[in-house]
Order: sequence, then structure tokens, then C-alpha cells
Amino acid sequence: MRAGIGFLVLMTILITSTSALGDMPDSFYRAMSNVRSEETICVRNYDAGAGVIESYRDFQHLEKDTEIISRSYNTSRNESDLTRGNASLEVRMNSNVIGVAHIAWLSKDIIPDNAGRHATYSRAEEDLTGVFDIEKYIQLWSNSTLGSARLNWLPCS
Repeated sequence: MRAGIGFLVLMTILITSTSALGDMPDSFYRAMSNVRSEETICVRNYDAGAGVIESYRDFQHLEKDTEIISRSYNTSRNESDLTRGNASLEVRMNSNVIGVAHIAWLSKDIIPDNAGRHATYSRAEEDLTGVFDIEKYIQLWSNSTLGSARLNWLPCS
């Protein structure tokens, strides 16, 4: 008999506490429904003078596969050598989005000029809104010359 009364008291406490949680003000539910979805990744390689940002927000659907490889090598193996050697930042992104996307990359000279500024070699920004697929490969190297990167393109038929 005592066990039955204890169980009844415990169930009454549980029901009362769960119903108190359910009585949240409407402003709470409105605020929770206005929370924006956002996913951002930003990578910088100072040795290569390169940076990449991939940002998605206000999305209803996001499927993404991003691979980022950042490398830095000092080819002289001398720690007092301030040259950066061969450094690179490579990004492969593949995403399917319903929402808003911002993709940007920047490549700068790692050695400042006489005024202390770093010359910008290249910069690209892309802002997308709607339903779209993104497939990009970005390769930024610090010590490369024109034509040193070899890309194999599929011919148009």
C-alpha cells in the first residue's frame, strides 16, 4: 500500500513539473523560431599569404563536403631563413544548398613593401541566394610560376 502511495505522489510531481515547462510564454517560441542557421569555416595560411572563407546562412537544406589542405615548407631547412619556401592552401568544396552562401578567397604577397603593405595578387567573392549546387577547387601557392600548375580539362563534345 505504501509503495502505491509513493508511486502516486511521484507521478503527481512529474506531471506537475512537465506541465510547468510547457507553459512557456509565446515570446519564447517566437524567439526560438527566429534563430538563424549558420555554418562558416575560415582558413588562413600566413606562409602562403592565402585565405579562404566558406559561409552558409539562413539555409533550409545544406549538404556539404569540404576538404581543406594547408601546407607550409621551409625548403632551406634553416630556421633563420625567413623565406617561406613552398606553402599552399587547397580547397575542394562540393555542396547542395537551399539558402544563402558566401565564398571568398584572397592571395597576398607575404613580404611587405616599403610602406609596410602586402600587395594583393588576387581576390574573389561570390554571394549566392536560392537553390544551387557548388563545386569548386581553389589552389593557392606561395612559390609558383605561371603554368606550373597542371589541370586536366575534359574536352567539350
